[in-house]
Amino acid sequence: MLAAPIAGAVYFAVVFAAGFVLGAIRVLFVVPRIGAVGAVVLELPIILATSWICCRWCVHRLAVPTNVAARAAMGLTAFALLMAAEGTLAVLTGQPLTAYRRAVMTAAGRIGLAGQIVFALFPLLQRTTTPRGGA
Repeated sequence: MLAAPIAGAVYFAVVFAAGFVLGAIRVLFVVPRIGAVGAVVLELPIILATSWICCRWCVHRLAVPTNVAARAAMGLTAFALLMAAEGTLAVLTGQPLTAYRRAVMTAAGRIGLAGQIVFALFPLLQRTTTPRGGA
């Protein structure tokens, strides 16, 4: 049963790194041109496609069982690590957690949170795939 939380941690790390790069591009270059909501809507399909591919790789490579409990554990692990990392990043950049929570309640923040929830559900959505070694 250790495969699921390990896969969740790897899944989180890869997608968080990709999201960090995309987020920097979004904030620095896209938001000033089209606004926060448009920028998040533009970024979301890219990060979700990245998440889907990474999730598929993790469940195959790390042999996560297809049962609901294992896939839910993978998704919950990844989601918990993502929320913790985002909160930590906010604090490290001088933003109080209350301001971070308020930002999530904006239109752009809600769209982003919806994407994060979908990210957490991908292991369950892919549970019909059979893990294979080396895929």
